[in-house]
Order: sequence, then C-alpha cells, then structure tokens
Amino acid sequence: MKLSPRDAARYFARPEAQRTGLLIHGADAMRVALRRQEVIAALLGPGGEEEMRLTRMSAADLRKDAALLHDAIKAQGFFPGPRVAFVEEATDTIADAIQAALADWQAGDAQIIVSAGQLGTGSKLRKAFESHPNAYALGIYDDPPSREEIEAVLARAGLRDVPAPVMADLTALARALDPGDFRQTIEKLALYKSGDPVPLSPADITACAPASTEADLDDILNIVAEGRASEIGPMMRRLRAQGTQPVGLCIGATRHFRALYAAAADPDGAAQGIARLRPPIFGPRRDRMLRQAQAWGAARLEQALTILTDTDLTLRSAGQRAPDMALVERALIRLAMLAGAH
Repeated sequence: MKLSPRDAARYFARPEAQRTGLLIHGADAMRVALRRQEVIAALLGPGGEEEMRLTRMSAADLRKDAALLHDAIKAQGFFPGPRVAFVEEATDTIADAIQAALADWQAGDAQIIVSAGQLGTGSKLRKAFESHPNAYALGIYDDPPSREEIEAVLARAGLRDVPAPVMADLTALARALDPGDFRQTIEKLALYKSGDPVPLSPADITACAPASTEADLDDILNIVAEGRASEIGPMMRRLRAQGTQPVGLCIGATRHFRALYAAAADPDGAAQGIARLRPPIFGPRRDRMLRQAQAWGAARLEQALTILTDTDLTLRSAGQRAPDMALVERALIRLAMLAGAH
C-alpha cells in the first residue's frame, strides 16, 4: 500500500508494529536516511540496537546471499520486543529476495524496513510493497517540510508551545536548510533552551541558526548601511588584522545590499520582501535590515549596487594599481555618505 506524504509524519511517530514492512525511497539520500532512522527508533524503542533487535544488511550482502533477509526476519532474539530487519541501498536487483521475504512473513516475525534511491513507477521493488496488503511504500520528494513534520521534529526535541511568529521563522528555516542541518539546528535550540521557561523567540533562532556571514563582516555592513562613516576606518583596520580579503568583503557587501534592494523593491512592501529572502533572516537582524531597506529606498540602493559592481570590476582588473583594501574602504565610505544623503 502507498503511504501518502500527508499521513507519513503521524505514521513515523507511531508506526504499526504488526505491519510486514515499509519501503522508503527517494532521490535525496539524507531525507530517506532521516525517515528510516525515525521509524526504526520508534519501532524498537530505546535500547533496541543494543539488545540486538535490529539486523542490518546492505543490498550487496543480499545479492551474495538471498537467504539473509529470510533468516533475519525469522530469527528469535534473547530480548523481548519488536524486531527489525533493515536493508539499505536497495535496488531492483534484489527485488526477488525481498518479495520472497514479504510473502513468507508471518505475525511475530521481524518487520522489514527497506531504504532505496529514486524508484520509478515500474520498479519491481516498489510494486512489491505497494501491492502488498500489509506493507507500506513511501516516496520521499524534495517538497518543503509540512508544518506537521516541523512540529514533530520540535516535539522530539522537547520544544512545544512555540509562538506563531516563531513557528513562521522555523518554517522558513526548514525550507532553506537541508533536512539534516535543520534537525541539528533544532537539537541545538533544545540544548540552548534547556531549563529556560521563557517561550522560544526569534532571537533564540538567530543564536542557533547557521550563520551566513561572520560577525565582524555583519558589523561593517551595518555600519555602512546605517551611514556611520566615522566608524569605518577602525573596523577596516580590525578586518585587515584578521586577514579579511578585499574581494570577499566586496562580495559580502554586494550580497547585503542586494538583499536590501530585494526588500525595498518588493511590490508588497519591505516587510514582505525581508520575509521572502533566502536564506531566511531572523530576530533583531531581520528588524535591523528592514529598517535599513526602508531608510535607503530602492532608488538609492540601485546606486549603491552600481558603486559595488564598479569596485568589484576594478578589483579584478589587471591594470589597477591602488591597494585593494583601500579601494574597498573608499567604496564603503561612499556608501555610508550616500546613506546619510536624504
């Protein structure tokens, strides 16, 4: 039987122990791996692997010995509880061995969990599970995670009663990050909030989300965007001492001002423009960039991008003789002066 993506989150949280098996297939190996880890952990409970109630085998193992899976589902362990026979990286080359195990399965046998890459509708392996009356097949696709899936990840990390604005930020983050990175970020959030009764906030997400730029680069870009020209010199000396490269600084500045322009030029307003940025921006940093976009306006931000583009071309020109960092510093001062020109 097919397991729909809509029902998958509920099933993976509470899988049915009496099922014959489950096939999880998809092009994204990380998404497939996370799903099979989740369902195996839910089936076996804590200590299942230590109690040897999980038998792992690869497709290559099964190709060498087709009886391996049959023996694994029939074997009786020393410890009570559900058992799982897990086959990873399966393909149609082992479909016959898996079909035979599905046909011979009886109540009390180990449940068969199979993970595979992308399988077409004509796949023999996929048909074996989809046509079985007591087994499931689930295709994992690159669709953004649903709210229910995100809530399940939060619940497993012990994060509940998340305010609606924070949930919106987490949804945007889930769509911007790989599934593994998102799960690690949630685990980091859970540790960060351990013992803290205050509800999760955008600032907490900012503290734990993967940083897109280094703090010092953010500092200089905020100084420039807010027109604080007198602070540029000391900050540039600090960046030079840290080994910051002029081209990298120019690229970072261009990325920042492009984001501001995208927000300022959004037909639905700067606030909606900031919300649409990818990767998403959270908490105080989002509020600060929103203020910058609104203060600059789209017209002046176009001028800023022209200055940065000209600077980047000059840096890459073989004929230019001025020191690279001096060129970038001059451009940043011009931007800061432009910010103050209302």
